Amino acid sequence: MKRAYTDEHARSGVHAPLPEIETWPNQYAGYEIEIVMPEFTAVCPKTGLPDSGEIVLTYAPDKLCLELKSYKMYLLAFRNLGIFQENAVNRVLEDVVKAARPRWATVSGDFAARGGLSTLVTAEWRRAGGRKPRGKR
Repeated sequence: MKRAYTDEHARSGVHAPLPEIETWPNQYAGYEIEIVMPEFTAVCPKTGLPDSGEIVLTYAPDKLCLELKSYKMYLLAFRNLGIFQENAVNRVLEDVVKAARPRWATVSGDFAARGGLSTLVTAEWRRAGGRKPRGKR
């Protein structure tokens, strides 16, 4: 008998405590930052199998920039967290926006193939009336 996906699986990791993403005051305007984590890992909440892939954050800072070490520690905290790939990408975007309030931000997760399927998940946030981010990847 196959184990069904449950609401508990779907919610897994969405509200889990993660390290704080620190920021520092931005000194310039009109530029973009791209941060790549090539070895992102998490755990499938249903199967318990590892998920791995590349997480790319691109954002236009406003008053704050992300402090890289804290962002790295934040991403590393997903290592043992049971969370679906789609939720991981959206959670990263939500937490980055909450920490830095950028002009816009895009997070993409390019996950390694498992069972013959690979997954590319992209989530985008922008301020109302803000310009759409340029697609680089």
